[in-house]
Amino acid sequence: MSIKDLIKKKKSQKKDRIIKDILLETKGDRRLFPNVPDKSQQRSNIDRRGQQRLDDLSSNNNINDFIKANEAGIRYKVSYDVEVICKNKGTKSKFFCKGIDISMTGILLQIRKKQDMQSLESADSIELNFEIIPGTMPEGMEMKVKIFASIVRTQIVSEDEILCGLQFKEELSIYSTRKKDRYMLMISSLLLFFITAFIILMRAESVIYFKFNKWLYLYSIIAAFFLLSRYLFAVFYRQIPIDIKFTPGVSIIIPCFNEEKWIQRTILSCINQDYPVDKLEVIIVDDCSTDKSAEKIKEIVNQLYKEGEVFEVKERLKYILMEENGGKRKALSKGVLGAKHNLVVFVDSDSFLDPFAIRNLVQPFKEPKMGGVSGRTDVANTYTNVLTKIQSVRYHIAFRVMKAAEGVFDAVTCLSGPLACYKKEIVLENMEDWLNQKFLGHEATFGDDRSMTNFVLRKHRTSYQDSALCYTIVPNSHKVFLKQQMRWKRSWLRESLIASKFMWKKEPFAALTFYIGVMVPIFAPIVVVYNLIYIPMVYKVFPTTFLVGLLLMSMLMSIAQLFLRKSTTWVFGMLFCIYYEAVLLWQMPIAWFTFWKSTWGTRMTPSDVKAQEQKEKNKFKIIKNS
Repeated sequence: MSIKDLIKKKKSQKKDRIIKDILLETKGDRRLFPNVPDKSQQRSNIDRRGQQRLDDLSSNNNINDFIKANEAGIRYKVSYDVEVICKNKGTKSKFFCKGIDISMTGILLQIRKKQDMQSLESADSIELNFEIIPGTMPEGMEMKVKIFASIVRTQIVSEDEILCGLQFKEELSIYSTRKKDRYMLMISSLLLFFITAFIILMRAESVIYFKFNKWLYLYSIIAAFFLLSRYLFAVFYRQIPIDIKFTPGVSIIIPCFNEEKWIQRTILSCINQDYPVDKLEVIIVDDCSTDKSAEKIKEIVNQLYKEGEVFEVKERLKYILMEENGGKRKALSKGVLGAKHNLVVFVDSDSFLDPFAIRNLVQPFKEPKMGGVSGRTDVANTYTNVLTKIQSVRYHIAFRVMKAAEGVFDAVTCLSGPLACYKKEIVLENMEDWLNQKFLGHEATFGDDRSMTNFVLRKHRTSYQDSALCYTIVPNSHKVFLKQQMRWKRSWLRESLIASKFMWKKEPFAALTFYIGVMVPIFAPIVVVYNLIYIPMVYKVFPTTFLVGLLLMSMLMSIAQLFLRKSTTWVFGMLFCIYYEAVLLWQMPIAWFTFWKSTWGTRMTPSDVKAQEQKEKNKFKIIKNS
């Protein structure tokens, strides 16, 4: 068997093991551009729910109400067992049917029996009992529902099927707040207080015993201080409110390599933004993909050209096909050079923007010294398996706590790849150094987001906008996830050392916490080995205090997730901390000595292909020799 045959066989086996991602399934709009402002006024500025469109608003007063109404109208495809209780002049009857789509404001029922429909139509009051299953509506909405509703429309599909749309007496978001959220908020607040207090008491104990092991207790005090400071400053974070009159020109750049599965959805989310048509353009750069990505790009672009004349799509949507693979940085730089606006937004090819993401993302640029802004990234495939749930919690805490804390000081150290905005002039000024970056003689092929953030941070401010939301696909297999994490650690190590040269010039507290944040992960493996292996073996003492400390830190993360999202995923924060200590922590020492590796792991870049071929070649030699 040849090397090529071995690679083909391996690819075939890999396809058989592919895990299908579970995403929120929304009911598609019949229009391709439901959120794009219509300058020609051919489309009514009143949507199907009677809500005034954003481009017709004259002040900021109604902006939040408009966005909430837009979110409330999103319909999700579901398959719920619904108990319907009808009351008519004191007589009660009930039946069961299927809920097939739902929004915050109502539900569509599929009814099979005519007598059930007659009971609904003649009822004085209608009560619905059903359960919102995790993963079928936005995170935090999972709950049992017992709510009154009224009929708004019916449709006879066939003799055996009638569709009946019902409107809830109160929106599900309000119902959720009244029924469960306030209790979860109270419980999580109390738990956060007690966990924090306990951590502080334990660190006070470290001060008492400091003289017995200065370095160990110093590390524990510093680590606790760093972590608690992140949560504390995140409390003071405030996003910049939308000014509907502030709409600078924006060019969205989407670099693509072997992303045939998601690229069309990414493009649609980027062009379908509630933003002035003449102020937004989208540029897709395919970096010589070896799959069908280029075909998918051409297909969706041509479709958008045909159906989007009113929205000037041909003038503001284009794609570039690279003749040879140059890597993500070259693809991004190619897009930037072709951009016509002063702000450039980088969006990963497996990330999907909220319709108001760009409008929110640009707001911090009202500050002249602002050089770059990161949006918030949530996990799109949260409910696929345990691994994706773990990552969902980690992502939310990483953005809403860690980045928010940095955002208080306008010193965000990583403008994340899924959604980040820069002033084009800063990118152009540093493009040559960015493209040709080397570290200790080795070419830097990944970590493009941290690298560009460092170039921006040297002379400018960077911020975080929590309301600028995008969703990204995370790895659903441990093998791919671990390769991604190793790549991230290598780039984090490299760029943190580079940032250490100038971060001392920033606001003192931001600089202090940055250097602590670099030190704590680097020395963590040594501390863990000392506490869990050396002390038990040498002193015959069980590391109770250390394990309790880890438990409290993991509980802090989980309860913070419960506080922020009121979601059933909160428990996976503890699982992430266990996973981190058992597996991810030990990638750091490996990263110290393998920072020069250029493979991505999550997709087959040319570097990955070469590494795979070399690996198969070595296997082939072993087989041949044996």
